[in-house]
Amino acid sequence: MNEEFQSIEHITKQSLSILYRLEPCPRLNFQYTKKEYPGDITLILFPLSEKLKKPVEKIGKDIGNYVNSQLGDMITFSIIGGFLNFIFKDSYYLHILKRMLNKNFYNLKLPSKNIIVEYSSPNANKPLHLGHIRNSLIGHSISKILKIVGHKITKIQMINDRGIHICKSMIAWKKLGKGETPNSSKMKGDHFVGKYYSLFDKIYDKEIHDFSQKNKDYNDQNIPILKQARILLKKWESGHHETISIWKKMNKWVYEGFKETYKKLGINFDKIEYESHVYKFGKNIVKNGLKKGLFFKKKDGSIWVNLEKEGFDQKLLLRSDETSVYITQDIGTAVARFKKYGIDRLIYIVGKEQDYHFQVLFSILKRLGYIWVKKLSHLSYGMVDLLSGKMKSRMGNIIDADSFILEMYSIVKKKFFKNFSNMEKEKYSEVIGLGAIKYYFLQVDPRKRILFHPEKSIDFKGKTGTYIQYTYSRIRSLERNFLNLCSLNNEDWSNIKFDLYEKKMIKILQKYPLILKKSAMYLNPSLVANYVYEVSKTFNHLYQNKRLIDPLRIIHSNIRINIIHVTGNILKSGMSLLGIKMLDRM
Repeated sequence: MNEEFQSIEHITKQSLSILYRLEPCPRLNFQYTKKEYPGDITLILFPLSEKLKKPVEKIGKDIGNYVNSQLGDMITFSIIGGFLNFIFKDSYYLHILKRMLNKNFYNLKLPSKNIIVEYSSPNANKPLHLGHIRNSLIGHSISKILKIVGHKITKIQMINDRGIHICKSMIAWKKLGKGETPNSSKMKGDHFVGKYYSLFDKIYDKEIHDFSQKNKDYNDQNIPILKQARILLKKWESGHHETISIWKKMNKWVYEGFKETYKKLGINFDKIEYESHVYKFGKNIVKNGLKKGLFFKKKDGSIWVNLEKEGFDQKLLLRSDETSVYITQDIGTAVARFKKYGIDRLIYIVGKEQDYHFQVLFSILKRLGYIWVKKLSHLSYGMVDLLSGKMKSRMGNIIDADSFILEMYSIVKKKFFKNFSNMEKEKYSEVIGLGAIKYYFLQVDPRKRILFHPEKSIDFKGKTGTYIQYTYSRIRSLERNFLNLCSLNNEDWSNIKFDLYEKKMIKILQKYPLILKKSAMYLNPSLVANYVYEVSKTFNHLYQNKRLIDPLRIIHSNIRINIIHVTGNILKSGMSLLGIKMLDRM
């Protein structure tokens, strides 16, 4: 038999090619054998019977005998109805364990693609909030998972650093700031600018109230402070020196604040792009589309696209004063990226409320004739809800990321580390607090909404990052104890017998490469998150039911410590893909 490990699935595909000349091999339907039947893994034969026009019994025997011959009699098989059940012998479990001890165990060697993942992408006028946390965690984790299966990944943050919303905070600071800065007010830069954005809204609401009292038919365009913001936007687009100077200063304050929050979360990017660098390019594309008759101009001079045939509405692309809107920049950004990077895929990670926006964007790009539009995809994630009253915001009804993280640190300190030194409290509360947040957010399918429960997220006995971190620290402790009590040796493992708990552990560990592949395919970190929990749970069943280290049974202890070692490595790898640190001691 070939020394290189070949799985039953791989050998089955090989058998169909050799025995039946079936090329290409169809998708095979494997599943874990049902508890009421003998077996470890089952191949459903009905689709093959239909394709090959042969009885299921004949196909099952042919495949079973071939697989058995290639694996050196390490498995047996039975055929029940249309199901081929493979039964692993102890020698096969040992074969799997040896394979998993190889560093290349989960090197999938998939065809590499050049992929851009865009995530976080905040506005430069306020702090990152709870939605940005989920967005960033999903994007960062997906990027890591895609990379581990072999793709070349470029992680991009697109900062929305221009537009009417940015001008709102600038106007408020000009009117009310009196030279105040983040340093003079002892505020984090993004919170400082966000304060003025909130002040703009208060002034705006007051002016609306005053106007409505005088004239019920008032026009929103006539609200003084909003008119000032629009004038400022026009000045910005014309390169007005004072306006650009204030804009640069306030944006710098915000970026410094963002950097600090991202550092807390362990989030980073390969490239940071700014809408101010690409909006003119987008405007030119829109104007060229108008010349080609793809778009139309209204009497006020604004440019629109009619997407009613595609099932959408008419969409504004350039305002009457020629200032751009969000979609103008998104058009320019997509085109610029494909020109610059030569990518195979571009994934936007943006909330569900932007589903319509991206459907329209892709439709416009298709109308413009860009054939690569099929390489664009929008991962639409659900929002985060909090239990009422559990966490308070420093920014009105928006839960900012910094307050949320600090509150989690506080909960962890109070719950677990009352008798620790201040230095230890800081270290452990950070790792466990962030681990709790990240795991709770990522264990749910990105497309689903989350209800975050702070206390449940740090339960040592629940489905939490804390539970998995504690399991990992227990594993590393066992390894240290093993080295103290027993010595590693090269004893003969050939006659080893595995019990039920050990077999379950080995079977779940060998699924890791498949989980990585599926998680990458479906852009779903929750598959990894739920898998590492199941690994932890299975290990704890083994731990509770078996004496794992026995100085009087060196050979079996050696086998078990290798199972334990692989378990620890997979937990660390899987949690790393979720951005979660592990602790050797807890």
